[in-house]
Amino acid sequence: MNLIWAMANHIMDSLQNQEITTAMTLSVLVVVSILALYEFIVYQVVLHRSLYNKAFNIAIAVLPLFISTIILCLQSNLVITLGTIGALAIIRFRTAVKDPVDLIFILWSLHIGITCGCQLYEMAVITSLIATFILVVFERMNRRIKSHILVVHSNSAQKEEEIKKLLEKNTRRYRIKSRNYTEKGMDYVFEAVIKEPGSLAYDLEQAEAVERFSIMEYDSDDVL
Repeated sequence: MNLIWAMANHIMDSLQNQEITTAMTLSVLVVVSILALYEFIVYQVVLHRSLYNKAFNIAIAVLPLFISTIILCLQSNLVITLGTIGALAIIRFRTAVKDPVDLIFILWSLHIGITCGCQLYEMAVITSLIATFILVVFERMNRRIKSHILVVHSNSAQKEEEIKKLLEKNTRRYRIKSRNYTEKGMDYVFEAVIKEPGSLAYDLEQAEAVERFSIMEYDSDDVL
């Protein structure tokens, strides 16, 4: 019985209201603001995105402020906790996230707000630094491999091997995405990792099998 009463008293004590002081609120908001500004800079400067979304960057910087104060409210009162859970359960966000990397920054913002709202500042700082390191490393690795889309119009379908030889010479790897047969010849679309685009352009210009061509660098689904 003593064990049961001890457990019951512990549960009741944990459900008691916790006072939120002004100093606690200000300390949480200051740390959250610093980490949110840090995330804002990482998104804008460190990751050189092909299409920079200013509105999204502002959103992920402001979001942790609200999350942290919500966590403080949840810690202060059981009634508020139950009410907040019910309110958040009916909220639906239908804005499509086009880039998977943006999901990382959304989760990062939520992590900053939750950990700082629980006064786990060290965890928030360490996680932010490690996440930045990983993102920067992967971004640098991705820059070394630049993919290109090559569109070639040839005057004859029989000269495909000549075009392939030029690609083997000037690319690390390539593959044919499509072949379009027309009355005036063939239209090819290649995806390739080109060594030197200028050298490939010169060789294609000199080739008799090629009438016109286009070289486009692209990042993910965005053609630059």
